[in-house]
Amino acid sequence: MDLLLKGEFMRIYQYTHPQQIESTDKHAVIDESGEVVCYVQRQYSNKLKKFVDRVLEYRYFVQYDVKNNDGSKIFSCKKIVRKGRMWFEGIDFITNKKVIITYENWRLGIPNLTILEGAHKIRINKEMEEWSQFVYEERVIAKWKADFIDEQFQMTLQIEEESPIQNVAFFIAISQAALFVGA
Repeated sequence: MDLLLKGEFMRIYQYTHPQQIESTDKHAVIDESGEVVCYVQRQYSNKLKKFVDRVLEYRYFVQYDVKNNDGSKIFSCKKIVRKGRMWFEGIDFITNKKVIITYENWRLGIPNLTILEGAHKIRINKEMEEWSQFVYEERVIAKWKADFIDEQFQMTLQIEEESPIQNVAFFIAISQAALFVGA
């Protein structure tokens, strides 16, 4: 299904996630033709971190990995907390590039996030019940939304054709870690 909006082509991806944010099950990401393009999965590096995270309501040790259909990791995003500061770090395993996702105005109820990826500076306008928008050079390049339907979350990602980043794993991992679980 090709979707036209404002005369431009966009790619659409969907996946579901259970209500329990602590789930470490693998979730298939489906494109508009119904094909599985990758999988997203919450990860813990060891059992102690998983235990401590449970005590801290599953919001401290946050890491989401996106894997190819063959199981190889293609992108990972994890939360970093050091010396009273918090940010997210993303790693693209195909290009070996690192991205940093930081909060701006983090003391506000819903702060903006900024992604620093090479020469690209992307702002995320986080929304709780509407589309969270990825904005580059004042243009929306992608949108992500989580709708709660039938006791699970239905996630939708739309990537605009003119987005400088077309890597679905980039947007999925960052959205899961920073938007779905958050601070």
